[in-house]
Amino acid sequence: MQLSIITVTWNAEELIAEQIKSVKAGCKSISFEEIIVDNASTDKTVEIIEKNFSEVKLLKNSTNTGFAYPNNQAAKLATSEFLLFLNPDMRVEEGSLDKMVEWMRAHPDVGLASCRLVDQYGKLNRSALPRRFPSIWDQLAIVFKLPHIFPSIVDKYLFKDFNAGIEQEVDSVRGSFMIMPVQVYKKLGWAFDPRYFIWFEDVDLCREVKKMGLKVVYTPVISCVDYVGQSFKKINFFWKQKQFITSMIKYFWKWRKD
Repeated sequence: MQLSIITVTWNAEELIAEQIKSVKAGCKSISFEEIIVDNASTDKTVEIIEKNFSEVKLLKNSTNTGFAYPNNQAAKLATSEFLLFLNPDMRVEEGSLDKMVEWMRAHPDVGLASCRLVDQYGKLNRSALPRRFPSIWDQLAIVFKLPHIFPSIVDKYLFKDFNAGIEQEVDSVRGSFMIMPVQVYKKLGWAFDPRYFIWFEDVDLCREVKKMGLKVVYTPVISCVDYVGQSFKKINFFWKQKQFITSMIKYFWKWRKD
């Protein structure tokens, strides 16, 4: 097996079928599997998968276990050369995953990579670009909504000067599309640090990969449609703020000496 696509769902009935169909179209010449972990959806997500996509390996959690834990559940079952962590609100272009696997094989010094993320009209999705590693001041500014008053205060962190047309090594890529060699996963012992419920697990993984002496790279060799946070839009604002702050504290405590 060459590629395992791992997806975590929670109330994703609107887009999950489109995502699964696109994954099939994205893998024209490679062997692949898709493993989906459902986090106790209350809509028709599971029904859609079971009825229409019997080839998908589906795990059904009885409670919402966040993001890191279910990705780790799926990674344990993966039998491939590469792991692709792909959100349910993504649409892969035809033949693109073949190209991505080929690119990864040609870059053995890369431990984690992502591609050009666009909206449904093919326009660059600037909210899904790579970011620089956060400082505690960046994140406190975001928590207290300071960019509404000082619009440029987090420009450095948000990588506002990023050139999306150039392949380059970056600090971190977004968790919606992350591909890694299975050997990186095996060396870490997990796909995402299980101490995080949600938020900061993707930037944490990027730091872990760099700590291993490998590169985190953005490449525009392929594009992928990212509808950005469709499930998140359904969650209570105050719950999200609590999870963000909790994960932020865990992140900065873990990396306090670096």
